[in-house]
Amino acid sequence: MASHDTDFDPKDDPTPAELIAARGDLTMNAMDGLTLDGVPLNSIAETVGTPTWVYSAGTLRARYRALAKALKDAGLDAQPHYAVKANDHLAIIGLLAREGAGADVVSEGELRRARRAGVPASHIVYSGVGKSARELTLALTEDIGQINIESAEELAMLSAIATAMNRVARVALRVNPDVEAGGHAKISTGRATDKFGIAYDDAAALYAHAASLPCIQPIGLATHIGSQILDLGPYRDAYARIADLVRMIREAGHRVDSVDCGGGLGIPYRNQPAPSPAGLAGAIRGAFHNMDVTLSLEPGRWLVGPAGLLLASVVLVKQTPLTRFVVLDAAMNDLVRPAMYDAWHGIVPVSAIDAVGPLSAADIVGPICESGDTFARDRQMPPLTPGARVAILDAGAYGAVMSSPYNARPRAAEVMVDGETWTVIRDRQSYEDLWAGERLS
Repeated sequence: MASHDTDFDPKDDPTPAELIAARGDLTMNAMDGLTLDGVPLNSIAETVGTPTWVYSAGTLRARYRALAKALKDAGLDAQPHYAVKANDHLAIIGLLAREGAGADVVSEGELRRARRAGVPASHIVYSGVGKSARELTLALTEDIGQINIESAEELAMLSAIATAMNRVARVALRVNPDVEAGGHAKISTGRATDKFGIAYDDAAALYAHAASLPCIQPIGLATHIGSQILDLGPYRDAYARIADLVRMIREAGHRVDSVDCGGGLGIPYRNQPAPSPAGLAGAIRGAFHNMDVTLSLEPGRWLVGPAGLLLASVVLVKQTPLTRFVVLDAAMNDLVRPAMYDAWHGIVPVSAIDAVGPLSAADIVGPICESGDTFARDRQMPPLTPGARVAILDAGAYGAVMSSPYNARPRAAEVMVDGETWTVIRDRQSYEDLWAGERLS
């Protein structure tokens, strides 16, 4: 199965109509144009302007419930911890927390956001390769559920901090299983050459060492092999290695009570086949069903990616001898994934009239002074005129959270659709906000 966006033939790309048909929360209404959960996107754009992020609360709930059901149906004692890095908006963290999700955090800011959004400290796991002394101190002060240790050096630092605070740190060792997951190199995390985790061959000895350290309570193992994974094979390989390691550590006389199975389940940006929560649950069950361990996992993109889109307007259409350029008011400072990863996102017209126009190749670009400010090349799109609107799909993960004010462009507004109503959950940044806190001298 192809896993890099550049591996696909553009001739096989889904059409705008096919993209809409494959997404249950989207409908093209003859009068209102493209709707999200029945709410016309045109009405949001006319009120809030563009570019604007729009999220579906219904889709978020449905996807979390589908994942929880798959785990339950597989007979697994497993707790999902939402990977906050995918989208750290308080409204999204809070919605998932109310559904029962914990939080997987990788910074002090994410930890504070999770707590502010209502996630109990006991349901928070702290991951990341470079936790500072300040961040570890906060994690111990909050008494979070688990700290995933990524190196012997971090373990020693945490023991010293916990001893000074007279606190016990519950830790899992994040093990690097040296598995090639097949995703983009920049989001692969489980190979021996990646910066993440403890080398597999060193993990058993370090676990024994952790058990001897003051104020350290080793409770289990963790692993994470990458993001946007579209094949369950790498999961099975990684989990089999972790299960073997659990047995090895137990045979040495140490308790292993839990396994954090990580995240990374991919989504079908191109309508391509993608693994289901049931498939992932089956891979987890295959490795750990008889091991008497509690399980957790760290879904991020799978939960929020399909729940969000970026609403944009056409500024102008520039025709050259070789290319039709459709220039949007959204740019790479809003959605950087195409520029950073060559990522593919579906782009569909919002107008019902535009949607039935004849398709021809166009480059969909933003106004930033970078050639990389391109959302799509040679994309089959209908005729679009200045003022026409488009929706860039599956942008709920690693979209707004990675945006910036590059080129002094204010960050876009964010909207949540919930049933028949919608609410602005973040105001559009003002120009004055851009220089707030700066000094002329």
